[in-house]
Amino acid sequence: MNRDLDKLQPYPFEKLATLKAQVTPPADKAHIALSIGEPKHPSPAFVAKALTDNIGYLANYPTTAGLPELRQTIADWCSRRFKLAAGSLSAERNVIPVNGTREAIFAFTQAAVERKADALVLSPNPFYQIYEGAAYLAGAEPLFLNCDAERNFIPDFDAISADVWQRCQLLFLCSPGNPTGTVIGRDVLTKLIALSDEYDFIIASDECYSEIYFDEAEPPVGLLQVCAELGRDDYRNCVVFHSLSKRSNLPGLRSGFIAGDVALMMPFLSYRTYHGSSMPVQHQLASIAAWKDEAHVLENRDKYREKFSKVIEILAPVMDVRMPDAGFYLWAPTPIEDDRFAQGLFEQQNVTVLPGRYLSREADGRLPGAGFVRMALVATVEECVEAAQRIRAYVQSLNA
Repeated sequence: MNRDLDKLQPYPFEKLATLKAQVTPPADKAHIALSIGEPKHPSPAFVAKALTDNIGYLANYPTTAGLPELRQTIADWCSRRFKLAAGSLSAERNVIPVNGTREAIFAFTQAAVERKADALVLSPNPFYQIYEGAAYLAGAEPLFLNCDAERNFIPDFDAISADVWQRCQLLFLCSPGNPTGTVIGRDVLTKLIALSDEYDFIIASDECYSEIYFDEAEPPVGLLQVCAELGRDDYRNCVVFHSLSKRSNLPGLRSGFIAGDVALMMPFLSYRTYHGSSMPVQHQLASIAAWKDEAHVLENRDKYREKFSKVIEILAPVMDVRMPDAGFYLWAPTPIEDDRFAQGLFEQQNVTVLPGRYLSREADGRLPGAGFVRMALVATVEECVEAAQRIRAYVQSLNA
């Protein structure tokens, strides 16, 4: 077997299961899970109908490139959402449908990294663990960039040495961030694009939370959007990942896309013809329906606004909780060690949250996720309110 498999750590939820197994929650309290970022809002009925109406396509092999209609729908959505010049994002050459961003992020890394002894893949820290595993299995070394509250959880890119930039082959961004909810702004993206020009590395921006935001007048800026504002309609060295999982409450559809520089897309498409990750035709047709509709997405955002407002109001007297820039995670500092906090909360209140240390690695002598927990406000409004009340009671018990 590939020896690099030995470098993979257990997934955060495996660690969480081990932590929870050491205690017993109260039987008189129903379990509420705020640990996994799996949307619990209803999937759009019209998407389910499109899926079942086209179930006959089970008899057909899908193509790797996907249906032209889906690629065009995605290109049109990107152009509207991120204010791209008409025709600058070619449906045929700049867009590839994928089976969710998780699969695409991993696969793209395998195709993009040139195996060299000093190859680096940079990522935020804390981070989505696929970045790390993809780097190792592509033959590169992950380098983690600490994200601290003092900088609104954005890495200090100015502190990175020229030697590191020269070795960097791929820079992962996550905006809005998982787990912090931070949006990386225009100025930082502009700086990173200039660094990419200077040192010739790829910027891979994971934007799967981009459609969950709170100010309708200020949606999160995207990497391709900044490229367009700079007049870079070739999107050189830039790719973005998007998904219907969070935007449309369709994690089980496994539908998303990668888009960007044609010089990266065409080789990646060639890789995928061997990789064999074609999206089923009926899923593609259902995806077209989802990408064409914004009404359900606006309704989705309204629900998250309500949940954040109510949960923060309940927790603010006992915890330093603040509204994130975007996304559905509350990244909250804990009064005791984060893993002890998560375990005690489960034991006393039967509420599950994810310790921040499980989402980070030690870098520069620090573990930046330690002392935080991630709360995914994905359950119903009523469940989130109940969970917040139980968390407040638990924190008060710690201070008693």
